[in-house]
Amino acid sequence: MLVSMLHDPVVWGSLLGIGLIIGLMGYYTYLIIHNTRDEE
Repeated sequence: MLVSMLHDPVVWGSLLGIGLIIGLMGYYTYLIIHNTRDEE
């Protein structure tokens, strides 16, 4: 079952989308924390 899922482009698209969202959330969280540290 895992092998057939890995050959499905829809699975790769959703994984890429989820990874992109998590990456952006982490990046913005880092920016917010970094900016609030500088202001203090």
